[in-house]
Amino acid sequence: MRGGTVQINWHDLQPVLSLDFHPASRRLATAGADHDVKIWVITSDGSDSKLPTATFQSGLVPNGTAHSSAVNVLRFSPSGEYLASGADGGGIILWKLHSTEDGEAWKIHKTLLFHHKDVLDLQWSHNSVFLVSASVDNTCIIWDAIKGTVQQKLEGHLHYVQGVTWDPLGQYIASLSSDRTCKIYANKPQGKSKNAEKMNFVCQHTLVKVEYRNQDESKPPVKSHLFHDETLPSFFRRLAWSPDGSFLVLPAGLSKHSSEVINTAYIMSRRDLSRPAIQLPGASKAIVAVRFCTVLFRPRGSNSDGFFKLPYRVVFAVATLNSVYVYDTESVPPILIHAGLHYAAITDIAWSSDAKYLAVSSRDGYCTIIEFENEELGQPHMLPGSKEVAKGNMTCQKKPVSVDSMEVDISSSKLKMEASPVAVGVTVPAPLSAENVTLRTGELAEGNVTCENKKPVEADSMEVDVSDNKVKAATSPSAVEVTPPPVSTKNTASSKPTKKRITPIAIN
Repeated sequence: MRGGTVQINWHDLQPVLSLDFHPASRRLATAGADHDVKIWVITSDGSDSKLPTATFQSGLVPNGTAHSSAVNVLRFSPSGEYLASGADGGGIILWKLHSTEDGEAWKIHKTLLFHHKDVLDLQWSHNSVFLVSASVDNTCIIWDAIKGTVQQKLEGHLHYVQGVTWDPLGQYIASLSSDRTCKIYANKPQGKSKNAEKMNFVCQHTLVKVEYRNQDESKPPVKSHLFHDETLPSFFRRLAWSPDGSFLVLPAGLSKHSSEVINTAYIMSRRDLSRPAIQLPGASKAIVAVRFCTVLFRPRGSNSDGFFKLPYRVVFAVATLNSVYVYDTESVPPILIHAGLHYAAITDIAWSSDAKYLAVSSRDGYCTIIEFENEELGQPHMLPGSKEVAKGNMTCQKKPVSVDSMEVDISSSKLKMEASPVAVGVTVPAPLSAENVTLRTGELAEGNVTCENKKPVEADSMEVDVSDNKVKAATSPSAVEVTPPPVSTKNTASSKPTKKRITPIAIN
């Protein structure tokens, strides 16, 4: 593994706000505060002494006729045919790839104008037909990318929506806002349109607070917000689903279980999206972005410390304001930590489709490219319907791996819950973290509360010493089990969103 900051003029020395790799090549798209979108080709000569290089290929806004303000986010469609870019002022442009005599060119396909204020995040549906956007106007909008029309508007957040992600199986959309909430929307189709079910996303869960047991048992449980407030020094909270859809990772987490405030990210099981299942190790700075490697890897053979039991390993990167952590599902501590990469805040991260490169963008005007040697991350896990697109680390999947859920199997305890008449959000029990791990399942107390998963979990934390680049962890052999997935993507959740605030009040 090698890498570092590539010292070239990315966007006229102005902040680089987003970047993304093309799903079938090593072309990297970057977006900047200079109003431009640029395409680069990432290469390396195999020498250990030289960093990967970025060669400019084309600029998508050469004459300033497209975006007239800073471009905050861009994402390639899974098909690779389209590129969506969102900017200040609320404008979204869909670019389409065209073949030309000189090779190829990206031309404007549609301009989407409905948001009233800045667009901060975007995500495509897996079939490349729909797009969801998040904005400073407190809303998310689902677009029909082919027609260029609004499919649905998702409202409910009380402050900027700074991150949005689409379940690769098409069942859920999740959004994260500076109002300190995460909303999970489930698709409840209504009727049919041209022989197809009409999309209809309904808010199913709103995550607000977590509840910890008080060290003094005579005192009531301690409630704490799950996420940072609007003072977080970043405009982005880029959350992400795993490529198999088994779990969701939420950045901008904040843990106040003791007097110490811990920056963290939460892992949500597909089986129970009403509460976090795992709390990632604490970071020195707030976490602002999460991106998954699209390549699945074979297990290394040792999963004694892991929280997941999968027939493959999933690798993902977590970016704080100043560092990048790389995790896999077979180990508790990070497998890689890069600290002190930039002089200003990190804004986005992206994996190449062959798992060869991990790219990082920053407000200091530069990007870092980390290169992995062949099979350094592991051997690719071959799946039906996948094909090899490059030598090295990866396989490129045509379809997402369908999954059932993440299953938590732990020792017994009791959980008492009561329903509050206020329909605002959900206060959940503490997620599992990694130091002094104590896992408990629960039984619901008598009352009006229902819960999809009757196995909530509780734990403390694990600490990462970034200064020494060493990870300290103490774990128990308890594990979170992820069951291999069935093909069905039917919605097993309740047909109606919850109308009552669920407040766990005691954990024995």
